[in-house]
Amino acid sequence: MTLSDEELERYQRQILLKEVGGAGQQRLRQAKVLVIGAGGLGSPVLLYLAAAGVGTIGVIDDDTVSVDNLQRQIAHSTDRVGLPKTESARAQIAALNPHVSVIEHRERLDADNALDIIGAYDVVADGTDNFAARYLAADACHLARRPLVSAAMGQFEGQIAVFRSFEPGPDGNPGATYRCLYPEPPPAGAIPTCEEAGILGPLPGIIGSIQAIEVLKQILGIGEPLTARLLLYDALFARFQTFRIPWDPDNPLNGRRPVIVDLSHHRDGGSRRQAASAS
Repeated sequence: MTLSDEELERYQRQILLKEVGGAGQQRLRQAKVLVIGAGGLGSPVLLYLAAAGVGTIGVIDDDTVSVDNLQRQIAHSTDRVGLPKTESARAQIAALNPHVSVIEHRERLDADNALDIIGAYDVVADGTDNFAARYLAADACHLARRPLVSAAMGQFEGQIAVFRSFEPGPDGNPGATYRCLYPEPPPAGAIPTCEEAGILGPLPGIIGSIQAIEVLKQILGIGEPLTARLLLYDALFARFQTFRIPWDPDNPLNGRRPVIVDLSHHRDGGSRRQAASAS
C-alpha cells in the first residue's frame, strides 16, 4: 500500500533523509512496536514513534494518570487525571497523528501474558521503573526473539541499551543479554525508585527521545544501534559515555549452561505481583 498524499506531506522531512526515503517510511508504517509503561520514558517514546509514522503502537500499563505524573509524563494532561494511562496516551497519539493505530493493554506485564503480548510486536521499548519488570521484559524478549530497547533513569542520570540476545554477536558468541549487564537484581530497597528519590523533569525526555531513535533504527536497519552497548547520560555534568556489554558465558539466559528456558521463575520470585509500572 502506497503512502497517501497527506502522509507524504506529513513525513516529507523524514522521507528526504536518504537513510529513510519512501521505502523506509513504508517500513515504519508496517511496523508494530510495544512500549512497556506510559510514564516518563514511555511518554516521549510513544509521541515520537507516533510522529515518525510507526503504524501500530501497543502500550501496556495498568496505572492511571495522577497530578504528580505531569511534571515529567508529557503524554498526559491535567484534564486526564484519573484516566487509565493507556487511554490518555491513545488520545494524545490520535491528536498528534491519526494514521497510527494504538493497541491498549490495560494490564500488568507478567509471566503469563508476556510472551503472547511481546510476540505480537516487532520491537519492544521498555520504560518500566522496577527491576522485576525489566528482567521479565528482557527474558521474554530473548525467548520471543524480539529486539529490546531498554532504558532506565534516576534523579539526574539515565541509561539506554539495545539487546538482540537471540542472535550471535559480531565475535560469533551469543549476543549480550540484560543479565550480562546486570546478572541479578539488587536487593529490595537498595536502589530507590523515582517516587522515593525524585527526578528532574526533562531527563525522561532526553532518555526517552534517544530510546525512540534506537527503536526507529531497529525498524529501518540504519546506522550503528546501541546493540550490546550501554549509553550513560549524566545531566548534572552534561556528559555522555558509552560502554560495550560483553556476553557473559555464565549468564543463566543464553550462557554456556542456560537454566532459563521459560518465564516460570518470574512467578516463583514473586515478579508476578510487581507492576510493569512507569517512572
